[in-house]
Amino acid sequence: MDDTATSTNLGETTIDVALAERGYHVVIGEDLLASAAGRLKALLPGARFAVVSDSNVAPLHMGPLKESLEQYGLFLGSAVVAPGEASKSFPVLAKLCETLLDLGVERGDCVIALGGGVVGDLAGFAASILRRGVRVVQVPTSLLAQVDSAIGGKTGIDTSQGKNLIGTFHQPNLVLADVDVLSTLSEREFRAGYAEVAKYGLLGDAPFFVWLEQNWQGVFADETGKRRHAVETSARAKVGIVVADEREESGTRALLNLGHTFGHALEAFAGYSDRLLHGEAISIGMRLAFTYSVERDLCTPDDAARAEAHFKAVGLPTDIATIPGDKPTPGELLRLMAQDKKVAGGKLVLVLVKGIGQAFIEHDVSMEQMTDFLKRECARR
Repeated sequence: MDDTATSTNLGETTIDVALAERGYHVVIGEDLLASAAGRLKALLPGARFAVVSDSNVAPLHMGPLKESLEQYGLFLGSAVVAPGEASKSFPVLAKLCETLLDLGVERGDCVIALGGGVVGDLAGFAASILRRGVRVVQVPTSLLAQVDSAIGGKTGIDTSQGKNLIGTFHQPNLVLADVDVLSTLSEREFRAGYAEVAKYGLLGDAPFFVWLEQNWQGVFADETGKRRHAVETSARAKVGIVVADEREESGTRALLNLGHTFGHALEAFAGYSDRLLHGEAISIGMRLAFTYSVERDLCTPDDAARAEAHFKAVGLPTDIATIPGDKPTPGELLRLMAQDKKVAGGKLVLVLVKGIGQAFIEHDVSMEQMTDFLKRECARR
């Protein structure tokens, strides 16, 4: 398989994730849930399917998927977890694994993750360890999941030390991104997911960022073709990076973490709660990465101002001071940033920028400089 995208007569776009025996397709289109079972039966003959979702998504989207699977006698049952980042925990993971075993999931069966990034990460992790590994299909229902977390095989849970510190690489057998379901997202959830869309323009595709500056309102309003274009462009960018560096061994995949070292620390401080959604934290984190890059004379102030202006235009937060409730101290943030998975040899590794679409990895970030920077940012109002 190659990583090119092709359109079919059904109005679907298929992106090939070229990972040899671990390769799979990302299928993007409309009304994919109702016809999912036929596709899955052909892809995984003999498999039965257990669906994992959350209590927000299940009432909206479980019905068509369940009915489709039942028509072929493939539905094992479902497991529903509480919505929100707090479900990415050891207790919820343990209970989910027990539930899947009670449903009768066998070695040749498959788990379907129907939901946003939390469900995808949690269900994918459970699938990777259940019976030493069963198959998983990602059916992302949030913008964030469709453009980012459902693609690439990263699974995991959070701990008090930081986000996604416990997990596995477990590639799915298929990603079905039904863009119709995005219309059920709240405005806040869609906006938070959009931060990951903007990320692709900022890290490596300046023309796409220009397009977003000009068309973001159409993406939000679901104007003909614009939302679909944003999803497809982002997914294609994610696939390209995953194929080049599946397990972050060359460092290329780490570029996807633009703003995430800051953002994950902010999420951990906020207790992985609705105080600060993932995309909101990443928006602040990307603004911080641009500002720090300016201070290091790596990026022009104009480019940093453009990035910040776009986040503000969309309605995303850009400052630590906007987080509801208590604010972190510089020391707290630095401690949480030091738990980041990219830390090497005790040194902080950051994704910084030389401009719009020009992200790079800085392997030797001065703790002294970062402490001074965080002091200024925590004091900013």
